[in-house]
Amino acid sequence: MAGEPDEQTESRGRRFARWLYPRRRAQLWLLLAAPLLWIGLVYLGSLVILLLNAFWAKDAFTGKVAPFDWTLKAFADILTKPVYAIVAGRTVLIAVLVTITDALLAFPIAYYMARIASPRRRGALVVAVLLPLWAAYLVKTFAWRTILQGNGFLSWVLSPFGIPGPGLDELPNAWLVLSYLWLPYMILPIYAGLERIPDSLLEASADLGAKAGTTFRRVILPLAFPAVVAGSIFTFSLSLGDYIVPDLVADAKFIGNLIYDNSALGNLPVAAAYSLFPIVIMLVYLFVARRLGAFESL
Repeated sequence: MAGEPDEQTESRGRRFARWLYPRRRAQLWLLLAAPLLWIGLVYLGSLVILLLNAFWAKDAFTGKVAPFDWTLKAFADILTKPVYAIVAGRTVLIAVLVTITDALLAFPIAYYMARIASPRRRGALVVAVLLPLWAAYLVKTFAWRTILQGNGFLSWVLSPFGIPGPGLDELPNAWLVLSYLWLPYMILPIYAGLERIPDSLLEASADLGAKAGTTFRRVILPLAFPAVVAGSIFTFSLSLGDYIVPDLVADAKFIGNLIYDNSALGNLPVAAAYSLFPIVIMLVYLFVARRLGAFESL
């Protein structure tokens, strides 16, 4: 009698296992249930709360946010105050410049790794590309701050030629540092895309009389373009959301800086409303990237 509950539990487990075994779709949903629940509650739930905050009012006397007191004042402030449009334009401009710069730098490096380098050298280059990612983001940013500041290394190098250093109040500093930080994220997708191009296509192009430049322009570049777009997803989104680099090396305001400033001042509705701007930009960017086949290269 003492073993009956255990036998009943075991029989139920066996019946459930027999029911589940031929049902592959049920197995998949059971496997994904926990992570999907986590994403739904933590990630999507926080986005919903963010969206709601953008429509809540702020008490003019106490400065506290009044939940469920609906208003569009936060969006009106963003649309009527020029500083928000100026900062948004500056952020998007730097993100685009960083993406173009990294694409131009990454493509020849990735091409050499994928099509020219020997297997041994290729492995060493992959490690070299990954090596900067092992260092902390803030460590690299402060290293660049030391290089770019008024009495830093770059000023010391340029001073014999009578050229002053850039200092820490120049916007191109953010472009330079962000391009350095996100370059590996552009190299790796392009490298993977170039490595997947069959050699038979290049041989066929050569057999048809195409020169190296023509083969590159008509065969390699179109096939590798989705990988470039895939890498641009990382460089563009990371630059769009960064607020530490412009604050430390350029003394400039990006979208993230204004969001942080408004949050610190307790103006959560404006911070939440302004946060929707990069979200909308990235949704449009991801839609275009998907149409260009970038997701298959990730």
